[in-house]
Amino acid sequence: MHSLKSPAIAASSVNSQVNLQREYLGYSKPMATLTAPNPRRTYRFHDSDVVMTDGDFPYVIRVRDLAEDDKPREKLLKHGPKDLSIAELVATLLSVGTKKEEVMTMAHRILKEYGERALINETDPAALAEALDIPIVKACQLVASFELGRRFYENRGGKPVEVRTALQAYCHLQGMAFLQKEQLRALYLNSRYQVIHEETVSVGSLTANIVHPREVFQPAIEYGAVAVIVAHNHPSGSLEPTQADRDVTLQLGASGALLGIELLDHLIITGESYVSIIGGVHE
Repeated sequence: MHSLKSPAIAASSVNSQVNLQREYLGYSKPMATLTAPNPRRTYRFHDSDVVMTDGDFPYVIRVRDLAEDDKPREKLLKHGPKDLSIAELVATLLSVGTKKEEVMTMAHRILKEYGERALINETDPAALAEALDIPIVKACQLVASFELGRRFYENRGGKPVEVRTALQAYCHLQGMAFLQKEQLRALYLNSRYQVIHEETVSVGSLTANIVHPREVFQPAIEYGAVAVIVAHNHPSGSLEPTQADRDVTLQLGASGALLGIELLDHLIITGESYVSIIGGVHE
């Protein structure tokens, strides 16, 4: 019988084998030494994605590291603005970052630290620049862009959108029917059934493992919504709800009930029609 090795001896053996392989392949530096497993070690989450290099410092993912189709400006040119996240739109607006902060990192930080609503309503570039520690030029770009949107909205006599039926929700969201990727969007309503916020919750296949209730209901709490309508598109054109669609609907409905925020509907939208998973409406 073979005798069992202790964790420390096993780790030492692995270290030796790995370093011999690296030496054979031409690596000049030995691999970092493995240590015996520690059953008391706890996991820790980190707030930023990094790529580890051979050096001592993490390398922050930059726009230039992304594939061409994933870069915000290229995505805008190829697919239009609706396929971009809010952070990607802000990064496109800012164009470039600074010496100490890459543009996508800056865009995410601005949205996280200042908040979408506060950012949209900010009219003082100096206050924005000071609060976020960004160049005054970039603060002016942000304030000017949102002021343009405000004026265009006011000039066309914009009124709050009311959504009281599945058909009205479909009419408001039908533009997402032609997106190449599946998206889950949410409409947040006040007590008058007026849309007070709209958000793209996720992009990709809809499963209960990917769509977390906190991502759907956190904006509802932030904006004081009393009800939520969610919708996602089927690029295939099928209106038949999948089991994953039904599971997500049940999960969100139960979570909303606990929070006192009602899930009014879950729509599947295609280029020709829609179906309500909750109401059974099919048009």
